[in-house]
Amino acid sequence: MVSSRNHRLLAGWALALLLMSGFAALGNWQLARMQEKQRMLAAAAHALDPAQRRSPQPLQRAADSERAKTYDWAAGHGALRKTTVWLDNQVHAGRPGVRMYCLLQPDTGGQAVLLDVGWWPLDGQRRLPAASCPAVDSQVVRGLLAPPPAVGLAHGPALTRQAAGRWLAVRLVPSELAAALRLDAGIAPRVLRLDPDVQPEDTGVMRVPGLRDLTILPNTLPPERHLGYAVQWFGLALATLVVALVLTLRRQRHD
Repeated sequence: MVSSRNHRLLAGWALALLLMSGFAALGNWQLARMQEKQRMLAAAAHALDPAQRRSPQPLQRAADSERAKTYDWAAGHGALRKTTVWLDNQVHAGRPGVRMYCLLQPDTGGQAVLLDVGWWPLDGQRRLPAASCPAVDSQVVRGLLAPPPAVGLAHGPALTRQAAGRWLAVRLVPSELAAALRLDAGIAPRVLRLDPDVQPEDTGVMRVPGLRDLTILPNTLPPERHLGYAVQWFGLALATLVVALVLTLRRQRHD
């Protein structure tokens, strides 16, 4: 029979193994997030290379579901709808604000493309900016095709009407937006983040004065931070093993 002392020893090691497994799993998750973000940054850097900018992809690439999580420099033209979507809870340099999106229907047809026009600050009363997307029959655009902002916990409606042609969104899910806006062809899974470098020939939405940038990981942890957290979790797993060994050796000496 196993003595009560051995029972306690086995229970202690079972707890230690459980803790080590949990810490190691969290460390592996942090490493996976680090690698995922490194791939994102590498793909974006490739898309932003000057050679890629000189040979942009067509806007139809926005609808390619197989590239929904990567990046391409693209350009094209189409009809701009008089629909303005403001994405709430967007922080820039510590200031709360909203991000403005317009809808472009490419001349080649297919799914509409969301245009990230830029960030705008909110005042103390959280009034939406007066700017809106102009209706243009032929709008030329260029920018970075990218996944839409990450969605947190989804609860409640994604979109609420503020006024004619103006909507406030709490999350940017193309399928939900397409349903709310009654777009039968749908909305492409990637958004076009407009080029922040305004050129003399630019017109229409390319000149809307929102604060635009092509930052890939805004308001989130960079890969280096994930590596640091991974080291901490693996360190806790190792520390748990050391403590379990020390306690076991002490018990054996006392016996």
